Amino acid sequence: MKNMLVTGGTVFVSRAIASYFAAKNWHVSVLNRNTREQPSGVDLIQADRHALGDALRAYHFDAVIDTAYSAQDVTQLRQALSSYGEYVLISSSAVYPETAPQPFAEEAPLGRNRYWGAYGTDKIAAENVLLKADPNAYILRPPYLYGPMNNVYREAFVFDCAMADRKFYLPQDGRMQLQFFHVDDLCRFIDLLLEKSPAQHIFNVGNRETISIREWAELCYQTAGKKAEFVQVSPEIEQRNYFSFYNYEYCLDVSKQEEIMPDTVPLSLGLQASYAWYPEHQDEVMKRPYMTYIDSYLK
Repeated sequence: MKNMLVTGGTVFVSRAIASYFAAKNWHVSVLNRNTREQPSGVDLIQADRHALGDALRAYHFDAVIDTAYSAQDVTQLRQALSSYGEYVLISSSAVYPETAPQPFAEEAPLGRNRYWGAYGTDKIAAENVLLKADPNAYILRPPYLYGPMNNVYREAFVFDCAMADRKFYLPQDGRMQLQFFHVDDLCRFIDLLLEKSPAQHIFNVGNRETISIREWAELCYQTAGKKAEFVQVSPEIEQRNYFSFYNYEYCLDVSKQEEIMPDTVPLSLGLQASYAWYPEHQDEVMKRPYMTYIDSYLK
């Protein structure tokens, strides 16, 4: 049985990864402070990743899956590890500046993205320090992740609007494009990386197809058994006050991912899984006051 370390392991992406590999008969250890319920089938290493001491010295991990947010996160974890095989960093598409030509390819220059700010530049720093220390590490750059356990108020917001029979307040004409990636596909791709050890070490990951925000909202309503009615909102109104995404569209070139994993979960099926999970887990989603803003300023 192979050993895996997953940093975090209690919320959305890291929890899904830990659960996926535990179900695949890996011996999975999760590293966190034990302030949330742990996934089933894993072992807990209770520690703060910023004060690890000797918490990891007794272990060898065949794979480390890290959701680090900064160079310090990566450096401190690597210094605390005794030995490991493969290292996979979950980075972000936020590392690409919005001014670069699209679709973004893995070889594109990295830089500050004005919509993502420090989040993106901190991910760049995490990538750089990891590759300098371990050139064989893998780096994954997803777009918007979705699926069961998503604690970010994206599809859940549209589900809430649909379930309350609300009209949906749509930014401008609704043509802005979004690119998604199901969390199960992220897990499958990590699995294939560990199996195949490809020579490519940096991958954009995501669905090939983008979808307009209007089509996405319509699909979320349909998933909830409702039909969307729209109210268009002027571009003069700050979009993030009433909608789940910045007024920024981008597209990743995922052709290198497709050479290894050509199929992805269709968005309609992925949203069905999200909707099936959501009603019993609403308190796990970080809800934002979009409806309050709409009711106060847009109606």
